[in-house]
Amino acid sequence: MIELKKLINVNITGSERLITPKAIKELVPATETALKNVLKSRLIIQDILDEKDPRYFFVIGPCSIHDPKAAIEYAQKLKGLADRVANRFVLVMRVYFEKPRTTTGWKGLINDPFLDDSFHIEEGLKLARKLLLQFTEMGLATATEALDPITPQYIAEFITWTAIGARTAESQTHRELASGLSMPVGFKNGTDGSVQTAVNALKAATTKHHFLGIDQEGKFSKFSTSGNKYCHIVLRGGGGKPNYDRKSIATCEAALAKNGLGKKIVVDCSHDNSNKDHRLQPKVLADCIDQICEGNNSICGFMMESNLFEGNQPIPDDLKQLPHKEGLLALKYGVSVTDKCIDWPTTEKIILEAYGKLKS
Repeated sequence: MIELKKLINVNITGSERLITPKAIKELVPATETALKNVLKSRLIIQDILDEKDPRYFFVIGPCSIHDPKAAIEYAQKLKGLADRVANRFVLVMRVYFEKPRTTTGWKGLINDPFLDDSFHIEEGLKLARKLLLQFTEMGLATATEALDPITPQYIAEFITWTAIGARTAESQTHRELASGLSMPVGFKNGTDGSVQTAVNALKAATTKHHFLGIDQEGKFSKFSTSGNKYCHIVLRGGGGKPNYDRKSIATCEAALAKNGLGKKIVVDCSHDNSNKDHRLQPKVLADCIDQICEGNNSICGFMMESNLFEGNQPIPDDLKQLPHKEGLLALKYGVSVTDKCIDWPTTEKIILEAYGKLKS
């Protein structure tokens, strides 16, 4: 007789039960102030997409969050800038806790909060909620990428806007997930630059679905959705080429119209649109602002990777042997450990320049 262990979990080396979404919300509860701010910011983004609000929104912040202290300092600076440009721009802090990897690498604060391959996911979830609570209580809107389909049950009430990345835009699981999320969702074009990938994703996510997931008690459930009418496209370039230029924008507008989708476009100033050179992000933004000044009415938002300080840094192997706090001290403060970012002075400068251009 064949032993069951030869057929099931053959490559699984261990498992660990995690805290339920309900339990973690009791440990780190949302406040009335935080929830009011999230609801207000979601409605603003919806109004921008519906052309009821003439402002533009920016999803801007670190490529990924790895140091809570630096993230809080960045959030405070962003809130100050957001207040200065509020009559023209809505600044949404990029709070990415999960990182998709092309091959391997650090998977983000939720998966590996101590940056040492220990994968204390429960601690990562708690830390993520605590940070999101702080950001939303100070009045900042937040954005993240939906990578693991279970994670939103733990943190979604704090999120204003969600991205579906270029690698997962083709995934049926993520299209179904987006159809049920309670906030606007931006689908990025494919890594090859294909706009049709995102168009197909939008058509799928705006319709109703039925799929498996976990509920607040951590029990597996069947979910049914109505479809998310606030899904839209994010152009990030691909295949080594940008797609923010006038011809690419017009091509995207035509594809959206042909498929009966709203002509609202967010431009990601990083990735292939900046030739993966963070220093070119300001050029991309300036070009798109010029297009708006020339009469473009489909561009409604932007994404940028920005941190306290410029560039990025690797996570050294010997850091993994240190306690978490010592490990963070061994890293350069306020510098990304994933993609390269522009620094805060540059961020402030280009936002204010764009603001001045559109204001005039």
